[in-house]
Amino acid sequence: MKKRPGPTTRARIREITGSVAHDRRDDLATEEPLEIRLTAPDGDRKTVAITMRTPGHDFELAAGFLQGEGLVRSGDVAAIVYCTDEDLPPDARYNTVTVRLRGPIPDLPALDRHFLTSSACGVCGSASLDALRDRCVPIPEGTLRLTPDILYGLPDALRRAQGVFGKTGGLHAAGLFSAAGTLVALREDVGRHNAVDKLVGWAALAGRLPLAEHVLMVSGRASYEIMQKALAAGIPAVCAVSAPSSLAVDLAREFGMTLVGFLRGERCNVYAGQERIIAPVME
Repeated sequence: MKKRPGPTTRARIREITGSVAHDRRDDLATEEPLEIRLTAPDGDRKTVAITMRTPGHDFELAAGFLQGEGLVRSGDVAAIVYCTDEDLPPDARYNTVTVRLRGPIPDLPALDRHFLTSSACGVCGSASLDALRDRCVPIPEGTLRLTPDILYGLPDALRRAQGVFGKTGGLHAAGLFSAAGTLVALREDVGRHNAVDKLVGWAALAGRLPLAEHVLMVSGRASYEIMQKALAAGIPAVCAVSAPSSLAVDLAREFGMTLVGFLRGERCNVYAGQERIIAPVME
C-alpha cells in the first residue's frame, strides 16, 4: 500500500551554477488531491470538493472549507476521519476525508455543484457579493486597533514560522496573529486558499470562532476567496504581502473589514477599514 504522503517529496535534480552542473537531491512541496465527503447517520453521502493540496492538517482543511463556504458549521460535525469505504482504492485512503454529520446532509444549493479546484485558485461558494449577503453580516468595528509597527512585523514573523517553505521555497502560508502582533497559529499549503482553510478549520474545531480580535496575514495576494473565508470566520483584518483584487476590496468595504496590501518592509497600502489602523494622516 502506498505510504501516507507528507508535506515534502524528495527528488533528484540537476543544479547549474555558471557553466558547471551537478546532480543532487531536492525537497519539493507535495501536491496531491484531497476529496472531501459528507456522510449522514442515515447512510447518505455526498462528495462536495476535490482540491489539490499539500498533505497535512487535512481534517482542518475540510472543516475550514465547509465553514468558509457556508455548507456546514463546526457544531454540525460529529467526527472527521480518513475514508475507508470499500469503493476507495487503498492507496487513496489518505487523500479522502469523510466528515460525519450529526444530522442529515443539508439541502443547500451549493451542494448541487461538484466543487473542483486546483492549488492555484480557490473555490468560491458565493458567485457574487449579492449571494454573500444572504449568509454573512458585516463585522462589528470592535476594539481591534493596529499600529504601523505591528503591521510591519507580521511578514517577518510569518516567514520565520514557515518550516516547510524553508525546505522547499514553494508554499504559501496563512498566519493568525493577536492584536499585539503575536503569532497564534500558522498553516502552509501549495494553495493560499487551502492554507486559510486549514487555519479556519483549526479555529472551528477548537471552538474559537469567531476570531474577532485577530489579524490574518497571507503570503500571497488578497483575493475575493481569501476575504470570503476570513469573513466567515469573523476575522476583522486581513494583511497580504502582495496586491488585493478589486472584488476583495469591494467585499472588505461592504462588510466592515480592514484590508492591507503590499505589506513589505516599512510600507503598506490600506484599502479598507482605515479606522482600525492608528497612524496620523498628513494633510
